[in-house]
Amino acid sequence: MYAGLLLLLSSYILGSVPFGVVIARLKGVDLKKIGSGNIGATNVLRGVGKAAALFTLLGDSLKGAAAALAARRLGFDVPWQGLAGLCAVLGHNFSIFLGGRGGKGVATSLGVVAVLSPLAALFSIGCWLAVAFLTRYSSLAALTAFVLLPLFILGTGAGGKGVALTAAALALLILLRHAGNIKRLLEGRERRIGEKT
Repeated sequence: MYAGLLLLLSSYILGSVPFGVVIARLKGVDLKKIGSGNIGATNVLRGVGKAAALFTLLGDSLKGAAAALAARRLGFDVPWQGLAGLCAVLGHNFSIFLGGRGGKGVATSLGVVAVLSPLAALFSIGCWLAVAFLTRYSSLAALTAFVLLPLFILGTGAGGKGVALTAAALALLILLRHAGNIKRLLEGRERRIGEKT
């Protein structure tokens, strides 16, 4: 039990590392004053550039992947691997280093799924790319990819019920964190990928 609690706490702290903030700061940019003020790759792209956004995306994804993979390597079963991943996402969303503020958890969630079900992760990436290409809305692409993800896992058996439950929890977190984006999408005020303001 103590080992499990230590795993979850460590995963939360790992997830709390705000790669976007650090990378932007190295470029002399304060993400809080750029675009949406979000710490994720989309806002880094908007305010810092493509290379910085790519490194942010990789860093945020690796947080989720590392948490789930560490749980696996330490001998924890799939539910614990999923919990470790969820804690990393919660750390990203409510970072201890940012006073409880944070991002929306899309890239970190993708990292978790990549460890638990690589096939499901590929589906999620493909879905995101298709919707983003067609609409140029990053938020809509993320919402679509993760809402469909549990259904894809159950329909194909790409990970089993335990992974599907984790994916459903991740999807719920992403929906909650995108409440403002959903409202702006419905009102036609959501920024498209590449828009500066």
